[in-house]
Amino acid sequence: MKHPIRTSVPDFWGYARNYLHDYLPNVRAMAPRTVEAYRISLENYVNYLVTEKQVPRQNISFDEFTREFLKAWLVWMRQAKHYQPSTIGLRLSAIKAFLHFASAEELTLVTVYQSAKNIKAPPPPRKPIEYLEESETATLLAAYDGKDAKSRRNRMLLILLYDTGARVSEITALTLDGLALAQPAHLTLTGKRDKSRVVPLGEKTVEHLKVYLQEFHPHRGTQAATRPLFFSSQHGQPTALSSDTVAAVLKTAGRIGRERCPSIPGNLHCHMLRKTKAMDLYKQGIPLPIIMQLLGHENMSTTSAFYAFATLDMMREAMNAATPAINAANIEPLSEDKLQMLYSLK
Repeated sequence: MKHPIRTSVPDFWGYARNYLHDYLPNVRAMAPRTVEAYRISLENYVNYLVTEKQVPRQNISFDEFTREFLKAWLVWMRQAKHYQPSTIGLRLSAIKAFLHFASAEELTLVTVYQSAKNIKAPPPPRKPIEYLEESETATLLAAYDGKDAKSRRNRMLLILLYDTGARVSEITALTLDGLALAQPAHLTLTGKRDKSRVVPLGEKTVEHLKVYLQEFHPHRGTQAATRPLFFSSQHGQPTALSSDTVAAVLKTAGRIGRERCPSIPGNLHCHMLRKTKAMDLYKQGIPLPIIMQLLGHENMSTTSAFYAFATLDMMREAMNAATPAINAANIEPLSEDKLQMLYSLK
């Protein structure tokens, strides 16, 4: 039986709908915010074609995704819209990802993707890494005096946030079944795109956790494994803390800590603790690939959670040593490339 020859051109709008409403959320399982970022980027390019190239919206096709148009779009975003280089880079990456998807679905679009994939966005300016110094970290982690239950919870929260280098979303989602105190003590964190990884716990953190569990989870063995490790009580039920609550806990600690250590930054944010942990581990001589593995860098392989066990003892020893009391003597200065690798950790 002969198949009919296709004479129609690829439908841009059809591929865009499929990409945004099916492929990204269902096949790639991307978070709603990520899908929205891709949608905004596509819409931005469409608006450029309509307003600057006078292409009627309903007539937009893949013919408008030429190198000439895309390069002119980059110039327009920079000069007319005054977008930051990082925003331009994200927009271009989203368009190239869409074209890559479309080329895999439709063979005739391969040349469209090939002509676009090597276009480069303007490089973002290099910024210094934001991290805390030894005295700042120590003061921050000791900011809550522990005189009441909420203060003790907040102190444990900050200790664990720093010691594991976890993202805020990973800490707020952490439940009792993700905590293992038997040696080697570790957490199982679920990060971006539902990727799990194993993070070892330092000895001092384990001691703090045991005290915390006795107070906040006294019946841990019989309590539901999905009970949040850090919670507030609402209508008598434990409810996981929100990211905003964790950010507020840190900001309060910074305000308290500045009374004794004025150099604590005013723009304190949770990600700064993550960068601080990365820097502290580096100062202890831990190789960058292991640091990236430990922090669950989004570009690491999906197998990272499995081979983490192979280096668990090595990383645990490093974390015991990488406390705020750091001996920075004889540490090799960070090169620009290594600084940017650390800075890229998300």
